[in-house]
Amino acid sequence: MKDLFNLSNKEISFDEAKKYFGEKIPISLEDFSKLSAKYKTFTFTVSGYTKAQILNKFHQELLKAIEDGSTMKTFKDNMNQFLETTGYEGITNFQADNIYRTNIQTAFQSGHYEQMVKPDVMKARPYWMYDAMNDQRTRRSHLAMDGRVFKADDPIWDTWYPPNGFRCRCSVITLSERQVKERNLVVETGAPVAGEIDGRFVSILPDPNFSTNAAKDRFIPKLKDVHKPIKDAFELQKNSK
Repeated sequence: MKDLFNLSNKEISFDEAKKYFGEKIPISLEDFSKLSAKYKTFTFTVSGYTKAQILNKFHQELLKAIEDGSTMKTFKDNMNQFLETTGYEGITNFQADNIYRTNIQTAFQSGHYEQMVKPDVMKARPYWMYDAMNDQRTRRSHLAMDGRVFKADDPIWDTWYPPNGFRCRCSVITLSERQVKERNLVVETGAPVAGEIDGRFVSILPDPNFSTNAAKDRFIPKLKDVHKPIKDAFELQKNSK
């Protein structure tokens, strides 16, 4: 069971996480809400803000946090200094933690995915296990996935590759065939529908807007093929560089 920073320090290349998050396009929540789930994975938004200048600053500070390994407090302090000078109220600790953890976890998990699907890794470790934190903060639906094993190419990972909700701390562990046999693990197929946690049945579903694999579809801007809100945001980002 690994938390965000142990994961980033030991397993994930900062370059891979930086590349993934750097490709995301800041976009307003209004435009974000118009997109299909697939296109949402290409974008970045923050609730309560619509101006490109503010959204770009959030994106820049989070990218800096990935590069420097800076803390949530540093992110919050930098953002609040900027927001207050532009006439906005600062973000709260809860808002900062939600924005920081969700986005950085997504970036590092995407870097992890990029490593795990390399042909030599897939050959040596063809099974993946869902790994929830298993504490009082873990959502029941995520806890119901804890320890479940599927083949690395099972379609389950198109839906259940973490993070699977805001502030989600879940991860995925790769396993060799020998490890699966030695631990007597059951390799499942297909998405489970319901499970029992502490004597109560729970529906096993990712949180709303987190039922796609953000790491699997990387954005290649063929602008004629993408939705107009993304096209407009990409043009704005490109012209600002």
